[in-house]
Amino acid sequence: MPIDPSAAVAPTARVHPDARIGPRAVIGEYAVVESEVVIGAECRLEPYVYVKRWTTLGDRNLISACTVLGTDPLDKRFTGERSYLRIGNDNVIREHFTISRGTQPESTTLIGDGNYVMTSGHIAHNCIIGNQTVICSCALVAGHVEIEDQAFVSGGVAIHQYSRIGRLAMIGGSTRVNLDAPPFFLYMGVHIAPRGLNLVGLKRAGFSTAEIASLKKAYRLLYRSGLKLTEAVERIQAEAPGEHTAHLVRFIESSRRGIARPGHKSGPHGS
Repeated sequence: MPIDPSAAVAPTARVHPDARIGPRAVIGEYAVVESEVVIGAECRLEPYVYVKRWTTLGDRNLISACTVLGTDPLDKRFTGERSYLRIGNDNVIREHFTISRGTQPESTTLIGDGNYVMTSGHIAHNCIIGNQTVICSCALVAGHVEIEDQAFVSGGVAIHQYSRIGRLAMIGGSTRVNLDAPPFFLYMGVHIAPRGLNLVGLKRAGFSTAEIASLKKAYRLLYRSGLKLTEAVERIQAEAPGEHTAHLVRFIESSRRGIARPGHKSGPHGS
């Protein structure tokens, strides 16, 4: 049955017969749900939400008023083929936010679980957003961006296409992100630059004193030692081994845009 009997659909809402609405979902006044959409159990769509074709929501998502999900990509190369937006469970997406589906045929924009997305911003085509991130008001996330778990993106941040933000990284307000931001650290400035560890985030995530000390040493080697990047990575592996520093090293070694680093002007293995 496309609409579960326990779901509540407002009389002014428009739900396509081909859409599937899960148990105890609530579809608010004047909301629009197009064909080939799946809305999971206990989701709540506030008034004027528009969920476009080929969008899937997991369970217990709250979508606030005037948000549009599954928009056509803001990409001149897009020619209308089927692509997807897939959103996990337990996300909050607040008012006046837009999220696009993929550009290439059969490609996907992915949003994980437990994310808190604030007002009046945009997540573009083919992005991959992890779990338990915070994306604050008026943030603009361009196409093919990857944001790892528990990252914090402050208000007014603009993220250039193909950039990556690592786990538990924090991006300060109005920062321009056009390089990869390695995990666990704080970044600020019109031109993104490291400013230390994301200590508040690390402590809230339950990192031990020893784990934080190891990341502090890695930060000093990476950003304060004057070493070339390859040398800094080698020193981190030798002098600060551990699960989290190993993740940091993998992130750096897989960077294609290059990481945010003082004076950085070159590729991922530059100075």
